[in-house]
Amino acid sequence: MELTTDDKILYEDNHIIIVNKAVGEIVQGDKTGDRSLSEDIKSYLKEKYGKQGNVYLGVVHRIDRPVSGCVLFAKTGKAAARLSEMVKQRDFHKEYLAITYAKPSPPNGTITGYMVKNEKQNKSYIVNPESNKSAVYAELNYKYLTSSDRYHLIGIELITGRHHQIRAQLASIGCIIKGDVKYGAQRPNPDTSIGLHAYKIEFVHPVKKEIITVKAPFPKEEKLWKILTADCEDKF
Repeated sequence: MELTTDDKILYEDNHIIIVNKAVGEIVQGDKTGDRSLSEDIKSYLKEKYGKQGNVYLGVVHRIDRPVSGCVLFAKTGKAAARLSEMVKQRDFHKEYLAITYAKPSPPNGTITGYMVKNEKQNKSYIVNPESNKSAVYAELNYKYLTSSDRYHLIGIELITGRHHQIRAQLASIGCIIKGDVKYGAQRPNPDTSIGLHAYKIEFVHPVKKEIITVKAPFPKEEKLWKILTADCEDKF
């Protein structure tokens, strides 16, 4: 089942809900104390279904605050447990699109390595696992899609889901994401976004056992997305 819509809610049934996260939203509450997307969805569910008391919502995966796109939540504990196991077993397919300053060379490939997260800096580094025992394995596939006069569009299939993985690994091959000053960009984007969009998720429904495929519309505020994706959707 393939679902594409311009609405905030990309898919919803009795067990799961998939939302198109906007730039600047946080998926789950953090030290900033800012209201989270999770809280907004709980309020939406409570109002829509007239629920009394607390509303259950399981966070299955997260994307970074300056990133837009698909985020999946579970509406029941059973669905949350099954989906979390899928993510753990890498049976949860995630595709991203990135706008970068440089074209990758080679144009298609796989990036593997080991990463560590610096909690204080909220940043991840690629390291030698022999010198850092806390390092975790990270892998993604990428393919060059198209270019404008100044920027390039890269498709990414995320194999592992590490903290800031796409941002750090693309930067490691010289393909810094547009606006991502934390990983080497010279200037931020005006809307605080970075050129990274969680474009597509695909997985087996935890209860219905059918394949669910959902794509998230691109940010309307950033015209560059429209320019770069206009003629190459068949490549995604």
